[in-house]
Amino acid sequence: MSWGRRLVRVASPLVALGVWQLLTSLDVDLWLRFEQFPTVVEVASALADRIGTETYWQDLGHSLRRIALGFLLAAVLGVAAGTAVARSRWAADVLGPLVEVVRPVPAIALVPVAILLLPTNEQGIVFITCAAAFFPVLVSTRHAVRALDPAWEEAVLTLGGGRFRVLFSVVLPGALPGVFGGLSVGIGVAWICVISAEMISGEYGVGYRTWQDYTVVDYPGVFVGMATIGVLGRLTSTAVEALGRRVTAWLPGAGEGGAAGPARPSGSAPAPAPRTDTAAPEGPTGPGPLTGPVPDAPAASAARSSVAPPVPDKEPVT
Repeated sequence: MSWGRRLVRVASPLVALGVWQLLTSLDVDLWLRFEQFPTVVEVASALADRIGTETYWQDLGHSLRRIALGFLLAAVLGVAAGTAVARSRWAADVLGPLVEVVRPVPAIALVPVAILLLPTNEQGIVFITCAAAFFPVLVSTRHAVRALDPAWEEAVLTLGGGRFRVLFSVVLPGALPGVFGGLSVGIGVAWICVISAEMISGEYGVGYRTWQDYTVVDYPGVFVGMATIGVLGRLTSTAVEALGRRVTAWLPGAGEGGAAGPARPSGSAPAPAPRTDTAAPEGPTGPGPLTGPVPDAPAASAARSSVAPPVPDKEPVT
């Protein structure tokens, strides 16, 4: 990344904070009312006070644990269900209609279901978090598996591989870019729903504390919670994307200077294979002997009888 882009990325949030400070300190009221907004300085002061308390880190730990449990469950179940729906006609007929009916329902609308179904609020919040991230992972996995080139699977079957060999050597590795795309979306949706669930039925957590600050009209505290949620979401999303780049580093063009190497441009002809049977220059009585090893006579005769005559070289068709 160039230094110009780095500078823009650093300057962008700083400019936004400067505009925020200017509008709130001047109590601007032009349709948008900023007179009740806390200033950046007030929010920073409240954040400094909160960081030094045990309650802040306790809330942080509860939210992170809920996200970790719910997101890991969603990742495992979403990849398994998405692969099954894409690969099995029976699974598509059984799970497909259920998925399409339940998927449009917002995960936060499942809070009453979680309260009635599960014995504790903690389990209910994990359930809502899992439900929020499950469907993006499932849909992305389903599309990624269906988009795979069937020639890869046919090659493994031709070489004697079974269904499990195809699944773990072709399907799952080939679908990894799409799977991690769904995981990246799912972690963001999971944060939205875990905070909402904590506001409704939580006892601890960043969302619960943010709502408590709102009820006591502690607006700097509300913005501290919002900033904490934003930073946590950014860090977890970056971690998922970094893991995805590391896991798919073997793909052509996946990384700069990696082992995968640069990808070949689409539509370009493949590079010709090096020849190993070059002949010696012609002498006065005809071509000289081959420089490579002479094959065994019976094997060479059998090979000549089973191999089609050579085709003259021609330009590749693009």
